[in-house]
Amino acid sequence: MKAEKPMTMTQKILAAHARLSSVKPGDLIMAKLDLVLGNDITSPVAINEFEKAGFKNVFDKSKVAMVMDHFTPNKDIKAAEQCKQCRTFAKRFDIENFFDVGSMGIEHSLLPEKGLVAAGDCVIGADSHTCTYGALGAFSTGVGSTDMAAGMASGQTWFKVPEAIKFNVEGKLSKYVSGKDVILHIIGMIGVEGARYQSMEFTGSGIKNLSMDDRFCMANMAIEAGAKNGIFPVDAQTIKYMKERVRHPYTVYEADKDAVYARTIQIDLGAIKPTVAFPHLPENTRTIDECKDITIDQVVIGSCTNGRLSDMKTAAEILKGKKVHKNIRAIIIPATQEIYKACIKYGYTNIFIDAGCAVSTPTCGPCLGGHMGILAEGERCVATTNRNFVGRMGHVKSEVYLAGPAVAAFSAIAGKIAGPGK
Repeated sequence: MKAEKPMTMTQKILAAHARLSSVKPGDLIMAKLDLVLGNDITSPVAINEFEKAGFKNVFDKSKVAMVMDHFTPNKDIKAAEQCKQCRTFAKRFDIENFFDVGSMGIEHSLLPEKGLVAAGDCVIGADSHTCTYGALGAFSTGVGSTDMAAGMASGQTWFKVPEAIKFNVEGKLSKYVSGKDVILHIIGMIGVEGARYQSMEFTGSGIKNLSMDDRFCMANMAIEAGAKNGIFPVDAQTIKYMKERVRHPYTVYEADKDAVYARTIQIDLGAIKPTVAFPHLPENTRTIDECKDITIDQVVIGSCTNGRLSDMKTAAEILKGKKVHKNIRAIIIPATQEIYKACIKYGYTNIFIDAGCAVSTPTCGPCLGGHMGILAEGERCVATTNRNFVGRMGHVKSEVYLAGPAVAAFSAIAGKIAGPGK
C-alpha cells in the first residue's frame, strides 16, 4: 500500500511499528518494540519501577537485553549490589540476553555483534548511546529507566515523530581519518543542539566508503548533536554484516525520494582532517593542525564509540615498535570479548603491552568516570570516548579531549596532543 505522504527512513520505520500507513513530524504514536536494553546502572532503576508498577511478566524474554558493562567487574559494593539486582531479575524472568562478566562487552558494540539488532528494528535502551544501531538501518534511541520498565512489560512505547536533517556524504576518507573525525566535524559544524529531537539521516555516494565501524561510531554520537537518532541506508556492507550475525527476520526501509527534510548538509569526506574536541563540549572542535603543544597525562582507546577491531588495528599499527611517553598512562579497552580475542590473534595485544599500555577486559570504565582510569585534579586525557563534559572522567578540574584512535595513539607516544606528521 502506498504511503499517504512521503517519509524519511526513520518515519517509515516508526509508521510500520505503529501500524500506520504514514506519519509526519510531531505525530504522537505508540510503537511496537523489537528490543529493550538496559545496563548495570540503568536496569536497577527500571527494575524498581517495574516492581512498583506491579508488572508480573516481561513482554518477551528474548527481546529484553541487559548488559553488565559500566562498573564490571564490580568496582565497589554499590556496583556489586546493582549487578546482583539485575542477575536476580534476569533469572526470575529467564531473560535470554543477559550478559555478565566473561560474556559481556560494551553494550552498543556487543548487541550488533551478537545479531540482536538489525535493519528496520525499533529499539529503545536506557542509555543515551542506544542510537548506535542506526548504522544498521534501525531506529534506535535512548530512553529513561521508567520508559525501559514500561517497555519491558508491554513491548511498546510512545514517540513523537521527529523531523530529519539529511547529510549528503560524498568522497573518501584520508589516511588516519575515521568516522570519529567525521562526526566530530559535523558536531563542530552544527553544535550540540544542532539536531535537537531530529533524525540525522546519512546518505550519498560516500557512504560506501565508510566501514561499518565508521557508521557505528557516527550513529553513536548523533546524541551529542542533540539528535533523536542517527541512521544509515542499508547497503551491501550492511547486508554482509547482518548475514554473518542476525538470525531474526528484518525489513529494509528506504527514504522516499521526495521525503521532506528540515535541511540538507553536504559533507566532503576527503576534506575532513583528524579532529579533536576540546573541553568541555563535543562541539568545541579543532583540526589536528590547530592543536598546539598541549601536554597530557592519559590516553584511553576504547568505549562504545571506538573500541571496535578497526580502532584496535589503527592503534596497533601506530604503536608497533614504539613506546608510550614516560609521562603517559595509556589504557586500551577492547569493546567485546570477541574483539579482545581478535586483538590477541592478530598480535595487537602484544604490541600494546610492549609499548607500555594497560589492556583491560571489556568495560565502559573510564568513559563515565567509573573505573579503570579516573583523572585527578588538573590532569588531561585524550580519549576515543564520546563525551568530555566537566568532570566526565574524574575530577571537575580535569580535562578530556575527544579524538579518533589514530590521534589517541600518536598522542600516547608524543606525550601531548599529536597526529600524523606532528
